Amino acid sequence: MNLAELKEQLQNLDVKDVGNWPVVIKGGAIAIICAVVLAAGFWFDTRSQVDELEQARKKEDTLKAEFTMKQHKAANLAIYKQQMEEMKRSFGTMLRQLPSKTEIAELLVDISQTGLNNGLEFELFKPEAEVPEDFYAVLPIKIKVTGDYNEFGKFVSDVAILPRIVTLHDINITPRKDDKKNGKNDGSHLVMELTAKTYRYLEEGGQ
Repeated sequence: MNLAELKEQLQNLDVKDVGNWPVVIKGGAIAIICAVVLAAGFWFDTRSQVDELEQARKKEDTLKAEFTMKQHKAANLAIYKQQMEEMKRSFGTMLRQLPSKTEIAELLVDISQTGLNNGLEFELFKPEAEVPEDFYAVLPIKIKVTGDYNEFGKFVSDVAILPRIVTLHDINITPRKDDKKNGKNDGSHLVMELTAKTYRYLEEGGQ
């Protein structure tokens, strides 16, 4: 059958008399119907199943990653426990360096005595109100002393090695006013102003 004959048969087809269609045209029509059915089946059913499969694969990848992470944690559980114990010990050591409420007065004496031992003259030594933080309180101490650079350096070094934690802030060193007036500036009479801070652990109840 040539193309012209096929075209003539297609033009003369009677849709009400499908049974008498030529075999070639019947086969073509059946093939088209099957293709449409398959396409519709994929679109309305198989496509959703493919999407579900893809989601299941993604979920599988996520679960595998979670499993790997948990397996790693389980394998290193003993190490984590050891690190936790070391952190607790370190934290306990740090807490012991914070003076208790009853030790604050003794620490203030230690700071002032450290200055006197290094030849400093105190013009101001003023503990201020405590500032509560999360689990500790900060006690600022305004200090003003006179001396020279060498005495200041020894004072700072000795404060740093006190058994309780003390930090120094806002350090300002200037010539003494009398020296300014007299035109003296040999570095032997200087004024150092700073804020020393010590920290007290707040026990339960915030006391």
